[in-house]
Amino acid sequence: MAQLIEVHHENPQLRLIQRAVAIIQQGGVIAYPTDSSYALACHIGDKQAMDTIRRIRQLDDKHDFTLVCKDLTQVSMFTKIGNDAFRLIKALTPGPFTFILDATKEVPRRLQHPKKKTIGIRIPDHPVAQMLVKELDEALFSTTLSLPGEDEALTDPYDIKERLDHELDLVIDAGIIHFEQTTMIEFTSNGPVIVRQGKGIATMLTQ
Repeated sequence: MAQLIEVHHENPQLRLIQRAVAIIQQGGVIAYPTDSSYALACHIGDKQAMDTIRRIRQLDDKHDFTLVCKDLTQVSMFTKIGNDAFRLIKALTPGPFTFILDATKEVPRRLQHPKKKTIGIRIPDHPVAQMLVKELDEALFSTTLSLPGEDEALTDPYDIKERLDHELDLVIDAGIIHFEQTTMIEFTSNGPVIVRQGKGIATMLTQ
């Protein structure tokens, strides 16, 4: 059964976040809040936990997987980030954006897109997500908590626990979070392109 811990959505309690970090480090799968939805997460190096998330979401290897990072230094470990990409990501984060970049060898092959060899990157603007990656001091493997056949992510942590009680190890309850997709920006040979318009507004890329 999944644990459920209530944290303050603006000033999360450090001791509770550290409990969540310990669960991640022990191979657990968690549901946690971001600036666009609740999401699933696990340790980047834990194949079994990642397989659990794949099973919950029913994702194949063609899905664009995402790493949640604490800052641009961490982003540069996992992606081949040029000066233009660096400046754009710095300008738009933290915020509801997913950036698709070429992956470095630090990204496990099973996380990379099989053809493009890319990885998604997020720096969410939510205190809980930010404290989680800061305390973990590593990137989190993460994906939106939307279930197969459903168009929107689950919004209520009690509903998440009820529906996924035997799949998850922890649900971090920071209140209701209404689902809005992130804006997805892919860096191509022709520069950055918005491939999905969502919550985030990148005025420098829109006409």
